[in-house]
Amino acid sequence: MLIRYLPKFKKQYKKLPKKIQQQFDARLMLMLHDPTRPELRLHPLQGKFKGYWSMNVNGDIRVIYLMHGETMIIFALIGSHSQLFG
Repeated sequence: MLIRYLPKFKKQYKKLPKKIQQQFDARLMLMLHDPTRPELRLHPLQGKFKGYWSMNVNGDIRVIYLMHGETMIIFALIGSHSQLFG
C-alpha cells in the first residue's frame, strides 16, 4: 500500500503535539494491518467531504483521507472534529 500526504496534512501534522503524532502513527499501522478494527471507526464521509473517508486517531482527533483504488491512501487533513467539520 502506498501512502501519500497532501501538503496541508503535513503542515497540520507538524503542529500537533508529539503524543498525538504518535497516536496517528500507531493508528496508521493498525489501519494497514487490520482496517476492520472498530477503534479506527473508518467510514465514508458525506456533504462537502463526499468521496473522502474518516479515521479516529483518539477521542477528538480525526484524519480525512482518500482511497485511490486499493493501492494508495492519500491523507488530506488531520485535526479535531470541530476544526475539520465545523
